[in-house]
Amino acid sequence: MPSTSLAVPTGAVGVAGSRRYPFISNRSASSAPRLRRAPRLVMVSASASLEALIFDCDGVILESEHLHRQAYNDAFANFGVRCPPGSADLLYWDEAFYDNLQNRIGGGKPKMRWYFGENGWPPSKIFETPPSTDSDKEKLVDIIQDWKTERYKEIINSGTVKPRPGVLQLMDEVKDAGIKLAVCSAATKSSVIMCLENLIGLERFNGLDCFLAGDDVKLKKPDPTIYITASEKLGVESKNCLVVEDSVIGLQAAKGAGMSCIITYTPSTASQDAIATYPDLNNVRLEDLKLLLQKTLVTG
Repeated sequence: MPSTSLAVPTGAVGVAGSRRYPFISNRSASSAPRLRRAPRLVMVSASASLEALIFDCDGVILESEHLHRQAYNDAFANFGVRCPPGSADLLYWDEAFYDNLQNRIGGGKPKMRWYFGENGWPPSKIFETPPSTDSDKEKLVDIIQDWKTERYKEIINSGTVKPRPGVLQLMDEVKDAGIKLAVCSAATKSSVIMCLENLIGLERFNGLDCFLAGDDVKLKKPDPTIYITASEKLGVESKNCLVVEDSVIGLQAAKGAGMSCIITYTPSTASQDAIATYPDLNNVRLEDLKLLLQKTLVTG
């Protein structure tokens, strides 16, 4: 698929070898360590007991960044999206750019709004000339996102996608212990439901005590609304909830809701200021998480 040079937002400082990625710092996410390391404790919240475990979906239950990126690029090709306007090639988000984009902005539509706002609203098969009104801009984003969601479902339904190591075991252990279990994702509800039904199975999905997706809240992560809402629906105080996330925006959302958070990182999200970080959940047990939450102290 053809690739284009991405326009640089105004005032961007080009680091990490290129001005194409305005929010890549000197130490890019792709250079983050990938080797297993011991959990790193930091003091973030008041002492608490574990009453609810809340999972993010993308990047936590499945390693999905590359799947979403593929679906977006397929959508851009399908609709002939050329951005910046006047570009000879179809829009293509490469791995380095998308790794940083998904750690900066939660939700598919907000990603496109930000990108088109910075680089120029594009011509496409939807609008031959770039949309100029707010309603046309929203229509463009909606149509691309809907097609991308269906494409993503096709990829998940291919049978080649599996849950990340340790996820199912930890979910079962939590339910068996009588602790509440939830999933909170910024993604489109229909795609998350399809993903969960395929990856964790209908029985586990129907057994969730709370399930929220991006459609259920007005503000997306890093805004804490989705986790605050989950706390209310679960009937559990925030300090007694522990969140499993993979990205900085998810971590910020959890902290903003007054919840402690662990990170099960992917190659692009390894360095996060959580109470513990793990390469996956394969060797993480419920007792480990209870101990982590009990040992967190007030920072002052």
